[in-house]
Amino acid sequence: MNELQLLGPRAHGEPCGTAVLKAVAEDFQVDEVLDIPLAGEGEHLWLWVEKRELNTEEAAKRIARAAGVPLRLISYAGLKDRQALTRQWFSLHLPGKANPDLSAAEDTSLSILKQQRHTRKLQRGAHAANGFTLRLTQLAADREALDQRLTQIAAQGIPNYYGLQRFGYEGGNVAHARHFALGKSLPEKRNVRSRVLSAARSYLFNQVLAERVQAGTWNQALLGDLLAFTDSRSFFLAGEAECADPRLAILDLHPTGPLWGAGTSTAEGVAQALELGLAAREAVLVDWLAEAGMTHERRILRLPIDGLSWHYPEPDILQLEFVLPAGCFATVLVRELVDLLPAGQTDNPCVF
Repeated sequence: MNELQLLGPRAHGEPCGTAVLKAVAEDFQVDEVLDIPLAGEGEHLWLWVEKRELNTEEAAKRIARAAGVPLRLISYAGLKDRQALTRQWFSLHLPGKANPDLSAAEDTSLSILKQQRHTRKLQRGAHAANGFTLRLTQLAADREALDQRLTQIAAQGIPNYYGLQRFGYEGGNVAHARHFALGKSLPEKRNVRSRVLSAARSYLFNQVLAERVQAGTWNQALLGDLLAFTDSRSFFLAGEAECADPRLAILDLHPTGPLWGAGTSTAEGVAQALELGLAAREAVLVDWLAEAGMTHERRILRLPIDGLSWHYPEPDILQLEFVLPAGCFATVLVRELVDLLPAGQTDNPCVF
């Protein structure tokens, strides 16, 4: 499957040029934003960890080995990219135990920057957001067009697609999900099961969002839409008054799309028709997700970009800084700006 099949059309026009992302790990930096005051005491040891070209699961295994505890006693809020420089929290359950020597876990790819005790373990999804610093290198684009595009994105947001990394190489995770759905079965391994279920839900959500982008309604509240605030998982039906809510214009309130599972959508009107149409076309995946125990949820269709700023450290480098809610993809923002090339490949020289 290609990018357009997995994500759908762009909202802000054709790319302004080309660039390279992640030529080195420092070009893609992520800082987890966790608004939890730590008690300074308790049976859980929390670690603020910097990782370079190391995924979250491998970091957890290394911490567990160094601490001499089972992996199940290591917790983290979310998964971070491997090909990046990331900083995130982990917690270890150590009832009645002193802080272990964790130096064996550290090397050039992992550093423990801070340790603090707390009364509870770190829960999955507990982080409020992620802060990003991205450097697009080997930039070949019109700077004026880029500045206009970024100004537009800051004012209007972007479609909240799931990024390509959710779907694996050439959409392999979606193909894998279809295989199990057709066989009405699930993978035995928990991590594989989680991956294919997530890929299927994400793919179906992207299909709904793609139709809204194509229709030009991804950033509008339609009668019968289910609306949600940026940082809320609850939603409510849009009537005439809700469609005129001024919080829509300031990117605080948004239309939502379905994350399929057991239960029915309460959307009405055009939104309901779109969702029912896709559910009919993808009945095998939709039914499989419900039978697997997934619960129907909603995800905002429009993604506001908080604190977006940018500058050009060099003529062929664009540096972006911004914050996204947890579960949202920085690469989807980059996609609205430029086409990405493999490291080392360039097109034409920069045009300014």
